[in-house]
Amino acid sequence: MTTDQEPPADQAVTPGEAATADQGHRSGFACFVGRPNAGKSTLTNAIVGSKIAITSAKPQTTRHAIRGIVDRPDGQLVLIDTPGLHRPRTLLGERLNDLVRTTWSEVDVVAVCFPSNQRIGPGDEYLVGEVAQLRKKPTLVALATKSDLVGPERMAKHLLSIQGLEEKFGIRWAEIIPCSGTADDQVDLVTDTLIGLLPEGPSYYPGGEVTDEPTETLVAELIREAALEGVTEELPHSLAVTVEEMGLRPGRPDDKPLLDIYANMVVERESQKPIMIGRKGARLKEIGTNARLHIEALLGTRVHLDLRIKVLKEWQRDAKHLNRLGF
Repeated sequence: MTTDQEPPADQAVTPGEAATADQGHRSGFACFVGRPNAGKSTLTNAIVGSKIAITSAKPQTTRHAIRGIVDRPDGQLVLIDTPGLHRPRTLLGERLNDLVRTTWSEVDVVAVCFPSNQRIGPGDEYLVGEVAQLRKKPTLVALATKSDLVGPERMAKHLLSIQGLEEKFGIRWAEIIPCSGTADDQVDLVTDTLIGLLPEGPSYYPGGEVTDEPTETLVAELIREAALEGVTEELPHSLAVTVEEMGLRPGRPDDKPLLDIYANMVVERESQKPIMIGRKGARLKEIGTNARLHIEALLGTRVHLDLRIKVLKEWQRDAKHLNRLGF
């Protein structure tokens, strides 16, 4: 992900394209990091201008390094939304933390998110300490996220606390910016700042793309987002979604296509199945309806969504199950 690394083969920049890149054009990779539910995914979607990362008040919602692409005449920013760094209790948690640390070591800019409505605590300090110990030092930016939830006095104290981390950990913030993805507060400034801190270079992806995530992954994440709403504290960690089959239904008129999607919602125990199904199937129907609306908005076509519930016992702790589920 560093700017001297080759992009994917099917999207690689040719020598001719690199040579014709406008002088001063910047390109590279940045990532948002922070404790779970720090506003990283919401800000990612706001900057990219499209819903590519799911959001939820539930901790550990993000489970993949989602790439969003911002393409402008003056530069191309590849923004990576990572899972929140947390104390792992399962093999899945350990793998997600490894993914976060690997991403940190490969990007040009790390933007650390500190929710403005929460005091900086041990979790934040642990995260900053980990970033400070990286062998390859990325440029650091501090973001006081969720700025719409606090007043000026509380924000001023929060910014001073963030600034105080410089001396404590021997780091330097290139910028400290209050912002809110929900309220669209200073989102453009965050984007301008991140692009301005990237090295000069050619674009890594064709213009017009907002993510390199496979469609199946985006669909699975939208289903999981719908399933996370209103469930108990236990289930968010135990829930995964797989898309088993997806394709246009044959025989449909060209002007009325219908996309058939067959997906499984995976839980860890038999006792969790009735929670997802709900009384007389009401919960499962609600999940399907909400997910289908978001998928149709994303793909621009009508969708038939077939949802099933599958049990993989203790999948978060089983290496074979994790590999099968793509973790």
